[in-house]
Amino acid sequence: MKLVRYGAPGKEKPGLIDEDGRVRDLSGVVPDLGPQQLGQVGLARIRKANPAKLPLVRGTPRFGCPVNNVGKFVAIGLNFADHAAESGVAIPKEPVVFMKATSCIQGPNDPVMLPRGSVKTDWEVELGVVIGTTARYVPMNKALAHVAGYAIVNDVSEREFQLERGPQWDKGKGCDTFGPIGPWLVTADEIANVQRLDMWLDVNGQRMQTGNTRTMIFGVAKLVSYVSHFMTLQPGDVITTGTPPGVGLGMKPPKYLKKGDVMTLGIQGLGEQRQLVVPFKA
Repeated sequence: MKLVRYGAPGKEKPGLIDEDGRVRDLSGVVPDLGPQQLGQVGLARIRKANPAKLPLVRGTPRFGCPVNNVGKFVAIGLNFADHAAESGVAIPKEPVVFMKATSCIQGPNDPVMLPRGSVKTDWEVELGVVIGTTARYVPMNKALAHVAGYAIVNDVSEREFQLERGPQWDKGKGCDTFGPIGPWLVTADEIANVQRLDMWLDVNGQRMQTGNTRTMIFGVAKLVSYVSHFMTLQPGDVITTGTPPGVGLGMKPPKYLKKGDVMTLGIQGLGEQRQLVVPFKA
């Protein structure tokens, strides 16, 4: 299933994408798409619904983040060897874990705002993993059973804040609008092999990133297991799993986002995002 939340910010309704790519209203089946709907019982209830009998949503509605009430937004750094190389750092021996503020989460096509004082805002197409059932000290061979599904994440990053303003990455990762997620949550059963997905990102129509999840240093199962040994993963939590090469930081000379730029990005089977870069607005 492809599950969405559509409508104005803060007023999104649950929906699904039918076989013809149309949005169907799910609000008569479930009140929202949040932690309570992402477990086996909640998803089974949605699967029982006949899409053809669900109300058709007219027009082209705005999509919000496909998961409401994300509790934790966990991120993995330097998880592609070629991205680590372009960043000038060694391949990590263990996953690099940091947090993105949940306040940065937004819809997949909402504008990305340059933060006040930004000079090095950058792009990162990433695979997002949405947790469906509580995971605590989970072995790797059982980790994927805790995944509800997958979505695209743009891990927008301000590199000066991240790398030049102290040792903690979080301050360059959680600025408002720095966490577009969606357009939809694709349930795990729809993805035959999560480690074989093409990824790409363009800026102003120019291809910047091309990659595939097969080149991850640590795969999805490893990451879910690993993170669950340091914090309990709960339904609705999101892990964004690292980016392939081609970020602005790694270019010679580096290239960063400016007002008016347009990012488009996608992952095989998970749809596409589009964001206009806008100036800071209080």
